[in-house]
Amino acid sequence: VQLQASGGGLVQAGGSLRLSCAASGRTFINYAMGWFRQAPGKEREFVTFITWSGGRTYSADSVKGRFFISRDNANNTVYLQMNSLKPEDTAVYYCAARYGSTFPPNNIPYWGKGTLVTVSS
Repeated sequence: VQLQASGGGLVQAGGSLRLSCAASGRTFINYAMGWFRQAPGKEREFVTFITWSGGRTYSADSVKGRFFISRDNANNTVYLQMNSLKPEDTAVYYCAARYGSTFPPNNIPYWGKGTLVTVSS
C-alpha cells in the first residue's frame, strides 16, 4: 500500500492543524492506520492508530484529548486532527499502515513520507 501524507505547516501554539493521508494500491479497509512522529534529535514515536472499521482508536498519553484520528474508507483517507498544539508537538509526522486489526509500533510495514509540523511559541 502506498501512503501520501499532507497538511503539515507552521502554526502558533494553541492552534490546530489537520493532516491527511491518502492510501492507494491495496484494499484500504483491510488495514489499520496510524500516525507516528519524529522530533528533531529524537527517536520516532507512536502517536495514534485507528482500526479498519474506525470503531476503535488508541493514542499516546502525550496527545490524548488533543489529537483525534479518523478515517474515510470510501475515499481511502485517514486524518489526524491536531488541536491545542504545543511547541513540543513539532515533528515530522508519518502515516503508517498494517494489515489487520492490530498496530504494534515495532511491526509496521507500510510508511508514507513525512509531513513537517512546526509549532511556534
